[in-house]
Amino acid sequence: MIKINTISNNKNWKHYLSNPNEFIQKRIKKLNRNFKKYKKKNIYCTLLLSGNEEIKRLNKKFRKKNKTTDVLSFPFYRKKNLINKLKKEKEIYLGDIIINLNKIKNKNNKNKFKHEFNKLWIHGLAHLFGYDHKSIKDFNNMNKIEKKFLLCIN
Repeated sequence: MIKINTISNNKNWKHYLSNPNEFIQKRIKKLNRNFKKYKKKNIYCTLLLSGNEEIKRLNKKFRKKNKTTDVLSFPFYRKKNLINKLKKEKEIYLGDIIINLNKIKNKNNKNKFKHEFNKLWIHGLAHLFGYDHKSIKDFNNMNKIEKKFLLCIN
């Protein structure tokens, strides 16, 4: 079962999602229902809801890029190591996802905002599961899993 701990360090998130943690938990519940592969596991990650300043600071510190971005992911394991962990262990910490409120499009339309937000945290989650988009093949594989996840939660 996948579990996400949601932390909001930016009060402006409340203008778009009255209860961000509840919003995420409802979608995770749907994801878990559809992905029974991890039913007997406890798979954790953290989702930090931030703004421009915090994500820029983290991007500079960990990726050496002095600019804001929409989403950052910090996987705890490389894909190969994660696969081995998933085979052997019941509890696995995947890593952290940070999303920048200021980079989400369509903030004037709540439904479109939620859709964009879902795309970002799902993108981050795919990175935590070891997917990336360094090559066209990798991009296509990641895109496929993101679409699969998004279909489950909508």
